[in-house]
Amino acid sequence: MNSYLSIGKTFLLTALFILLLALTFGLLSAYNYLNLDFLKAYPGFTALRPMHVSGVVFWIILGATGCVYCGLSEFVLSEKENISVKIQWLLWLLAIAGIFYSYLTHQFGGREYWEFNPVWALPIVIAWIIFIYNFIKSARHLRNWPVYIWMWLTGIVFFMFTFLENYLWLIPYFRGHVITDMTIQWKVNGSLVGAWNQLLYGTSFYLMDKIQKKSNVGHSKLAFAMFFLGLFNLMFNWSHHIYTLPTEHYIRYIGYAVSMTEWIFFIRIIAMWKKSVDEIPKNYSYYSYRFLLASEIWVFLNLGQAILMSIPAINVFTHGTHITVAHSMGTTIGINSMILMAACFEFFKINIENKAAKFNSFNAIFWTIQISLFVFWSSLLASGIEKGIWQLKPNHVPFSEMMNSLYPYFVSLFLSGLVLSFALAAMTLKIISRHLVKNYD
Repeated sequence: MNSYLSIGKTFLLTALFILLLALTFGLLSAYNYLNLDFLKAYPGFTALRPMHVSGVVFWIILGATGCVYCGLSEFVLSEKENISVKIQWLLWLLAIAGIFYSYLTHQFGGREYWEFNPVWALPIVIAWIIFIYNFIKSARHLRNWPVYIWMWLTGIVFFMFTFLENYLWLIPYFRGHVITDMTIQWKVNGSLVGAWNQLLYGTSFYLMDKIQKKSNVGHSKLAFAMFFLGLFNLMFNWSHHIYTLPTEHYIRYIGYAVSMTEWIFFIRIIAMWKKSVDEIPKNYSYYSYRFLLASEIWVFLNLGQAILMSIPAINVFTHGTHITVAHSMGTTIGINSMILMAACFEFFKINIENKAAKFNSFNAIFWTIQISLFVFWSSLLASGIEKGIWQLKPNHVPFSEMMNSLYPYFVSLFLSGLVLSFALAAMTLKIISRHLVKNYD
């Protein structure tokens, strides 16, 4: 087997196991909303929450890395074993083990979403340098790059730049200026998402080329136009994350202007929707296509929400509420995870019999994921709207009273999250078992 295909599948398989851990930590954290004494002594909500968040981030990053290697294997046909990719994988295992240990022992020391002891960022940096080296070494000989190769390259390079920027707080100057520190951290979080979105959206273009064999999506003018617009947003869209900080006005104006270019994506989705609907009967039995279609629907929902949140008057209302969490969950689960699930079906060559497509367990789990995710997302939106109204009222009720009024939403959030977690876990386990049994046979 091609060494890149082999390591790509290893990364994907590892990402699926990390997803199972993230779902477990997420459920335990969510139950804390209903029972504040649950696991209060150890490990506590302060450890469970970052373990869940980091687990989800690692699921996305490791999965995206696996997709890139699997995709590259089509162009790099050498059967020679590449030791560096194994070292890259082992470095990630070391980092993840160290990060979870850091959380469990309450050794915090980072910033938002990267709250672990910063020493564990070092193996991630080394692993990513290896990734950049392998990608450039493999892709530089290729001619007439399809759009997904460009997207993978920009995603890999910008992730490295932004991840290093994330640790500027270790320098006393940045750590000593609160506003500067917060500006960088909020900017970093937006840019990192943009970087791995390049990796995943590139993967979706690659998968579309595979599913629609004669479509040549990877070389279309529209695909490259979307790539450059996405790259433009990756580089400048972050500035709408810092509306509420006392920064220069021109940064806010740039953030608003760049965010409004997302209307182009929004209109493009609507314009292409009829074509997508026409293709459903032909490709619906392919689960790669089905998950890609689901991701497109979630892109539509979350992009609409993101555009509204980018308007300053609305951003003041949504900032610090569960509306932001809803956007984050809709993006990581509805978009990123759907693309990664599609990739798993494609790269692991998991085929479902067409005759049973409407009645098999895969189909039931797929629809359970979509419906429960919509209820989960809606519950977060509803609770966020309530809190947004509360925080803008001049004479509002006490915080505890407001939180008590949100209890029905939290119950809905927990129950839908429970169903969603079990459905995602079931799909994950079925993918893993199908792949392992197939390899065993």
